[in-house]
Parts: sequence; C-alpha cells; structure tokens
Amino acid sequence: MEIKKQESTIDYYELKKDIEKLRDQFLDIEKSFSLEKLEKLNEEINSKICSTNFWDNQKEAQRVLDEQKILQKKIELIKKLKIDFEDILNLINSTSANETNEILEIHSLFDDIKNNFMQFIYLSIFEDIDKSNAYITIKPGAGGLESTDWAQMLLKQYIRYSERKNFNADIIEYTQAEGGGIKVATIEVKGDYAYGFLKYETGIHRLVRISPFDSNARRHTSFASVYVYPQIKDEIEVEINPADIKIETFRASGAGGQHVNTTDSAVRVYHIPSKIVVVCQNERSQHQNREKAMKVLKSRLYQYYLEEKKKTEEESFAEKKDISWGNQIRSYILQPYTLVKDHRTKYECTQPDKIFDGEIEEFIFSMISLDFKIKYNII
Repeated sequence: MEIKKQESTIDYYELKKDIEKLRDQFLDIEKSFSLEKLEKLNEEINSKICSTNFWDNQKEAQRVLDEQKILQKKIELIKKLKIDFEDILNLINSTSANETNEILEIHSLFDDIKNNFMQFIYLSIFEDIDKSNAYITIKPGAGGLESTDWAQMLLKQYIRYSERKNFNADIIEYTQAEGGGIKVATIEVKGDYAYGFLKYETGIHRLVRISPFDSNARRHTSFASVYVYPQIKDEIEVEINPADIKIETFRASGAGGQHVNTTDSAVRVYHIPSKIVVVCQNERSQHQNREKAMKVLKSRLYQYYLEEKKKTEEESFAEKKDISWGNQIRSYILQPYTLVKDHRTKYECTQPDKIFDGEIEEFIFSMISLDFKIKYNII
C-alpha cells in the first residue's frame, strides 16, 4: 500500500519535463548517427560474412560477428526510441494532470524508454575500458580552509551521485585537513560503466560563494581537482618494477570510513618514475591495504601510460573541446547569483543544491553528446 501511495504522487508536470528532457538528449546524440550509413554498414558486413573465405580466420570472423551484433542492436534501438518518444509525448500531451491511472501508466512506459536509452548509450558510446569500476581522487587547490572545505563538498557530491546510480562507493583514502575539509580523498566506485560516466568529471572545479569562514562575509573563489581513472582488470598487464616503488606504513586517521584502523596498518606507495603516490587506509590489515594500494597503483599507471602514449591525440581532442587536463571544467557560483556551468559544453543549471546532492547526470550527458559531435566531426 505504501508503494502505491508513493507512485500515485507522481507529478504530471515533472514527468512531462523529464520525458521532454530525455527526448532532447536522445535527439542531440542521434544527430551524430546516420541510420542510413549504419544500415549500409550492416549490409557490407553481411556480404563479408557470406564470402567463401570468411571462416579462414576464426578469431577475426568472430570479431566481425560480434561487431555486427552490436551494430544491429544500435539500429534496432534507434528505430524503437524514435517511435517510443513520439508515442509517449503524444500520450502525455493528451492526458490531464488529474488522470492518476494514466499518469502511472505513462511513468511505467517512461521507465522502459529510459532503460532502452541507457542500453543505446552503452552500445554507442562506451568502449571496453568504460565498463570498469572507477577511482576518484579529489584534492583542494590553494586557499586553505576554503579549498579543503570545497574538496569535501565535492567528495559528498560524488558519493551522492553514486547512490543515485546504484553504484557502491567506498572511501579508500581520506586525509583530513587542519581546521576542516580534506587534504585528499580517494573513493572506489563500483558499478556497470562507472568509469564511463565519471571520467567526464576529471578536471578543475571552481566554487564562488560568500565564505562561511569569513567574519566579514566576503566572496571567495576556491578550486579543487578531480581525477577519475579506471580500475584495471587482473588480465590487463601493467608492469611494475619492485625497484621503482617505495612502501611506507602509518597510522590511519580521519573519517576514512567505517573500518579505519588505529594501528600502523595504513599503506602509502610511491612510484618513483611517475611520481604517483597511492594511499590506502580503509582495510582491516596492513596486508589488505597494501594489496588494495597496489591495485590502485596499477590502475593509475595504466591511465598514466595511456595518456603518455596518446599525448598528441589528447592535445588535439582537448583543443576541439576547449579543455585540457588541469584546466577549469566547471564553475559552481553561489554569489552574487546561483549558477553551475560546464565550460566545455556550456550546459548550465541554476539550482546548485541539486548538483551538490549528486544530480550531475545532465552535465555528464552534455559531455557524452559533445563527444559524439567530436567523434563524427559535426561541430
């Protein structure tokens, strides 16, 4: 009975707004595809499959079949989503706000459309590495308590986002700053395509507000960096020379999680050539923390080597998107007006409280849409 009561309070106007918003996101992304080209590509693959020597190389043949399976699913989803969005908009436009049963039915149909849309995203945008779990490391910029407090706000924002996505977020590193906030924190986010979604958050985040720590109530600007990298699977080889690492143990401190230890079981790993430092303090034993830290180091090194290898490509990509590593990607302005703005996509939201509560999905989708436009050279 309680569930039914909750469902019956669905707001008609909010539902209509959500449907239109998702439809617009789909149309924006769908512009990057040519259904005609996809169907032509499918025909070409069919011709290849029908050739007499197709199975001479079984590994390559299987790759082609897998590629066609994904392609056909994309075509099917594009056609279905086009029809479904048109149908549900016609349905809600012909329904009044007091027709409760009809609104519940539309809400259920919208859930199905959202599921199909997400499947379309997975197939069309993400690569194999995007399926991975993710690590998020947050560090404050210069500015003392203002910046350390801002870094902690971002930490809470990503934990709330993870909860909204039904991801599992665990704090594995947490160093509290004197006076408040954090010096550094790392969270492990587990869930399907966690890295694929969260990778767009890498960069500098800027906060403008009346400082709660300033007795003169002056406006302050604070910066914090966010770095997202994938959790690498065991089958991916990343060589780590034991001579290149230095391992220290120390006593864990701060609100690092439910099981933070008070013994010298926390582990800090230095990778000397890359200057990468990894800390893990959330496990019960030194052995477990060391194992987790080495796993994080492996992921960091994978991303580090990938970025080094693709440096030229990264620079070109960054130039097209008006962004590069280390540049400001988003501003959160609380004074003299309220606005959150992504400087890469120009997407804006005038409700910062919603963003701080983890509602960053629209910012992520605006980046996904931009990636499509860059990939298909339509900007």
